[in-house]
Amino acid sequence: MSYAPETHIAELRPGLSVRYEQAGEGQPVLILHGGGGTATVAGIARHVSANALSILPTHPGWNGTVRPDDIQTVADVAKAYLALLDKLDLRKVVIIGSSIGGWIASEMALQDIADGGKQRIARLVLVNAVGIHVDGEPIADPFVLGPRGLAEHAFHEPDKFFIDPASLPAEQQAMQRANMATMRIIAGAPFMHHPHLRARLQQISIPVLVVWGESDRVVTTAYGQAFAAAFAHSRFAPVPLAGHLPHLEQPAKTFAIINEFIGS
Repeated sequence: MSYAPETHIAELRPGLSVRYEQAGEGQPVLILHGGGGTATVAGIARHVSANALSILPTHPGWNGTVRPDDIQTVADVAKAYLALLDKLDLRKVVIIGSSIGGWIASEMALQDIADGGKQRIARLVLVNAVGIHVDGEPIADPFVLGPRGLAEHAFHEPDKFFIDPASLPAEQQAMQRANMATMRIIAGAPFMHHPHLRARLQQISIPVLVVWGESDRVVTTAYGQAFAAAFAHSRFAPVPLAGHLPHLEQPAKTFAIINEFIGS
C-alpha cells in the first residue's frame, strides 16, 4: 500500500506552530508518538490512512521542531493538540497514543471534558502508555539505561530492532539527543507520570482500548492493567511476543485489535 502523506504546518497561536502529516480520508484519527519521534508510529499512520483520515503531528521540540518556553508539561502539549483539532474543525476523533503519546491522549480527553463537552474525542487507544504510577513497578529510565539497555527493556527481540546511535549520521544523533532532552522537560519530574492522573481517568466515559506488548519492561503489563482499570469503559488487549512498541514487533496482531475497536 502506498503511503504519501502531505506535510502541513498549523499556526495555533503566536509562537506555537505544529507540524503534522495527513493522509487518507474519512474518520479522523490522531496518532501521537512516543519519545522516539514520529518514525516509531509511522506504520500506524500508514495502516490507518487506508480507511480513515490519519493525522500525525510532531510534538513541539521533537525532530527539530520548536518548543516554545511555555510548553513545559504533558498538559501543555495536550492543550496544543486540542487547539489543533479546533483549527482543523475535527470532532469525534479517535486518538491513538504510543508511550508518552498515550499520556497526552488521556490528558486531552480530560481537558475536553473540562472544556464543557465539545465532544472533540470519540475514542482512545493507548499503546504501552506512560503517565501513571504503579507501586513496586518502576518505569525504566532511558537516561540511565543507555541505548542498548533501553532496547533490551523495550523489545521482545532487541537484536532485531536495536540500532546503535553511533552508526547514524551526526545530524540524526543530534536530533535524538534533542528529542530526549525535550522528553526530560515534558515528562521528567515526576518521572514519566503525574501523581494524580490515575485517579482522574475515571472521569473519562468514552470507550478506551489499552493495547499492551506483554514483553515490555519499560512499562510492564501491570501498567496496562492499571490503566484499563482506571477508565470507566475500557478493554485491556495484551499482545504476545511484543514489547513497548507492539505495532512494530507484531503489526498484524496489533492492527487487528485496533481495527476491531475503531470499527465497533
